[in-house]
Amino acid sequence: MQRRIKHFLTGIAVLLLIFVGTNVAKSQSAGDLKFNEILVLNDSSAVDDFGMHTAWIEIFNSSYNTVNIGGCFLTDDLSNPTKYWIPTGDPATLISARFYTVFWADDKPTRGIFHLNFDLKQAKTIALYNADGKTLIDKVDIPADQKPDITYGRPNNESTQWVYLEKSTPRSNNDYTKKKSAGEVFVEIDPYGIGMTIIAMFVVFLSLAILFVIYKNMGRFFIRRGAAANTPKSGEVKVSTKFSEEEMSGEVNAAIAMALYMYQNELHDYENTVLTINKVSRNYSPWSSKIYTLRKSPR
Repeated sequence: MQRRIKHFLTGIAVLLLIFVGTNVAKSQSAGDLKFNEILVLNDSSAVDDFGMHTAWIEIFNSSYNTVNIGGCFLTDDLSNPTKYWIPTGDPATLISARFYTVFWADDKPTRGIFHLNFDLKQAKTIALYNADGKTLIDKVDIPADQKPDITYGRPNNESTQWVYLEKSTPRSNNDYTKKKSAGEVFVEIDPYGIGMTIIAMFVVFLSLAILFVIYKNMGRFFIRRGAAANTPKSGEVKVSTKFSEEEMSGEVNAAIAMALYMYQNELHDYENTVLTINKVSRNYSPWSSKIYTLRKSPR
């Protein structure tokens, strides 16, 4: 049983290590990045950190881990995949889980790491390459019929189709419509609560079954451990301190009972419950005593 517990704990530790290692690997991977929205003709839409209306490219981190886009490449020419290298070592290049970042396509890279060395006026394609400069992460073909302040992007984060959007939403979700909560969806599926009741009962009974198995195995483990501790090793003689009922005869039991009876009687003495009160009589009245008539004469 002890070996089984050790193997079980070892398996849990291995699974935790695999899970943590997978998350660490994902957090360092740029493969989950993808283009989400672009604006080619920016007349009165969002402005950059210099207050200028320039074209911009939005990139979305579709994973549930932080991804560092530093070291990757952006380009508008597939024949030159390493056209713009995104600098590393800047915390601003860390994209949080399910979050967005915006690059300004203004052909002015001296203004900061988020300002590209190309614009989108004549661009037909934009692409994102991995740090090796060869692995293509995502690519978008830009239609020629672009309109001012009308963005081109995905209707929602999970969509693979690109359309013209009604609203410009840099650094935010393109789908701004109201969504039903999980509770509302569940109520539509189970309006009378039958499914919820079944799930709750299943969870309770499953928990009780797991606790039963755990405590049962723990009891067996400690019983076996105690038996193993009481088992004499080779070369040792174990002296038993237990007495069987056959070793004590009736005379011995009677002697023990008599000794206990006598011991209790010697310790507990019964007092007489009769209370005697002797009356004390006085033949004189205290008010006629001479001691009350004596007075000290004044000088």
